[in-house]
Amino acid sequence: MTDAKQEPIASRYALAFIFVTMLVDTIGLGLIIPVAPKIIAELTGEGMSRASEWGGWLMFVFCAMQFLCAPLIGNLSDRFGRRPVLIASLLALGVDYLITGLAPTIAWLFIGRFLSGIAGASYTTANAYIADVTPPEKRAANFALVGAAFSLGFILGPALGGLLGAYGARVPFFAAAGLSLANALFGIFVLKESLKPQNRRKFELWRANPLGALKALHRFPGIYVLLSVLVLMRLAHDANPAVFSFYVYAKFNWTTQMVGYALMAVGGLMAIVYGVLVRIVVPKIGETAAVYLGLLGAASGFAVYAFATASWMMFAGMVPFALIGFVTPALNSVMSKLVGPKEQGELQGALACVGSLTSIVAPLLLTRIFAYFSGPKAPVYFPGAAFLAASLFLVLAALIFTRVKASSPALQPAE
Repeated sequence: MTDAKQEPIASRYALAFIFVTMLVDTIGLGLIIPVAPKIIAELTGEGMSRASEWGGWLMFVFCAMQFLCAPLIGNLSDRFGRRPVLIASLLALGVDYLITGLAPTIAWLFIGRFLSGIAGASYTTANAYIADVTPPEKRAANFALVGAAFSLGFILGPALGGLLGAYGARVPFFAAAGLSLANALFGIFVLKESLKPQNRRKFELWRANPLGALKALHRFPGIYVLLSVLVLMRLAHDANPAVFSFYVYAKFNWTTQMVGYALMAVGGLMAIVYGVLVRIVVPKIGETAAVYLGLLGAASGFAVYAFATASWMMFAGMVPFALIGFVTPALNSVMSKLVGPKEQGELQGALACVGSLTSIVAPLLLTRIFAYFSGPKAPVYFPGAAFLAASLFLVLAALIFTRVKASSPALQPAE
């Protein structure tokens, strides 16, 4: 009886540790976003239109390495535990930020993205950690913790990045490196292992690669259908990190501080969705309706971005866009219920693999759309074209979801 009472307490402490770890990690990431376009332009000597294409290739390298390595890391966490994998990824991010801060040429940025992409599994491993310590009926709410930490980090990180960027484009990278390395130390001394010895499984190389990981999911009916929706959602979502800063610099001549404040506003809204609304709304309307709410809300937000004629309209579009925070926790919760405790890491690795594959395509596609319609050869000047494309992706995702939800076993849990 005593053990039963202590278990929820231990789980709450574990979730608190994960929240803090993700928060500090995201602050480090958010610090560099306002200044990344400027350091790319500084190293290449080119304007924002061309710099956005370099930014797309940098995201391509990062996501390509995540695509190749996420299944490996997910399977390693099923074998050796979540804690060592999480700590290793944080150390790699710290090294990436140091390399970027010291970079004398654009090639150094690619080296940093290559290394951080290999170990970019902190969110994947965090989700597996949450699945380890959370009963199925509470997973949607607790998966949202990672999103809440991510969003809160984007309140603090971009604001600090915008302010530090005033002292030099490289300063935020050194600050981010310090936070990431400090976060790794936090994990070494504080974070407890969540995967019980009896739930660990043998490492199998055939499952630890993208094709093997995706093929292994065929054992779970309905997951492939849900993945198609997730792919379109991620393809649209990546318009924000890929294009937003370049767009507002080019169209509205924002400063780094203004970009920081805007991303802080997005983070605040997303934190409300992840940290409060998901826990209240999803139990009331169900996971299926939550997916619709997120997809169609974000589609309208991207449409506002695309046709914005004044800075205030960008902030107005953030409100419906933030509803995208409902999609991932709802879908993740459904999919996590389809697999056993020994395969949560494999599932999260496969999901990260799919997300990374989508993110390989998204930056190249969306930044090229932006570069084309904001460049001198554009038939009509329309820098918002990438955001309009993102809106259409989300509408298509909602249509596919409508077509398959009745026949998908994954969407039949009682709501």
